[in-house]
Amino acid sequence: MSGYKRMRRQHQKQLIALENKLKAEMDEHRLKLQKEVETHANNSSIELEKLAKKQVAIIEKEAKVAAADEKKFQQQILAQQKKDLTTFLESQKKQYKICKEKIKEEMNEDHSTPKKEKQERISKHKENLQHTQAEEEAHLLTQQRLYYDKNCRFFKRKIMIKRHEVEQQNIREELNKKRTQKEMEHAMLIRHDESTRELEYRQLHTLQKLRMDLIRLQHQTELENQLEYNKRRERELHRKHVMELRQQPKNLKAMEMQIKKQFQDTCKVQTKQYKALKNHQLEVTPKNEHKTILKTLKDEQTRKLAILAEQYEQSINEMMASQAVSG
Repeated sequence: MSGYKRMRRQHQKQLIALENKLKAEMDEHRLKLQKEVETHANNSSIELEKLAKKQVAIIEKEAKVAAADEKKFQQQILAQQKKDLTTFLESQKKQYKICKEKIKEEMNEDHSTPKKEKQERISKHKENLQHTQAEEEAHLLTQQRLYYDKNCRFFKRKIMIKRHEVEQQNIREELNKKRTQKEMEHAMLIRHDESTRELEYRQLHTLQKLRMDLIRLQHQTELENQLEYNKRRERELHRKHVMELRQQPKNLKAMEMQIKKQFQDTCKVQTKQYKALKNHQLEVTPKNEHKTILKTLKDEQTRKLAILAEQYEQSINEMMASQAVSG
């Protein structure tokens, strides 16, 4: 039995060693998946940062171009208005000169009006003409200012619309990038879950196989020990029987019943072991494998019972032969 106990301890060490190995393998697997998740997150952050910098650069460039265009547009309007004002003032100057000359001619032809009154009338005409021209100039400047303000507002509105379109495009681009990254992350997590479940199933199968192999080996050892014990007991009984035959009458039937009882006890032990092994196997084995497992165990049980039956028949025959020799 000391050898059997050593075997049990060795089996327990094997199971612990395998469990530690499988745990280390799972830890390494999970660490690898965690690093992949972190790498994806870092890459996503870098991509979004690059995209943000690119968009800022585009907006700044568009702003510079818009400012330059706006300044050029304003300068064009001011230059044209300055040109129009110069032309208008030159026209007024010519008109003023013509009117002035015309009034002088009219006054020179009028000999009945005193000179002082003529001078006053000329001064009055000049004053009225200057006032009219000043009002016309003021009106032109007002119209130019209104035109300038209106067109500048229109130009600014065009710039704002274009900037809004660029910002909307940037938002769409950012959302598309984030959606793509999220889809990649989701697919990665699904792949991680599948690989983890596959590893868990493979490890469970490996551990169950070792347990089955060790249990089968233990049961085989127990059976061999039982058979060896039975043989030893049979030899002892045989020797005892031979000695009893020399001292007392034959009692063949009692010996046969004793051997039969030993056979029945051994069969009970074997049946009990078979049930325990069957229950354990059904607990640790997937349901779709139960039928195969039960058939394998049943075949093994039938083979072992056949061995016991053969041992029983051999014991009976040996007893009968010994009895015949003794008789």
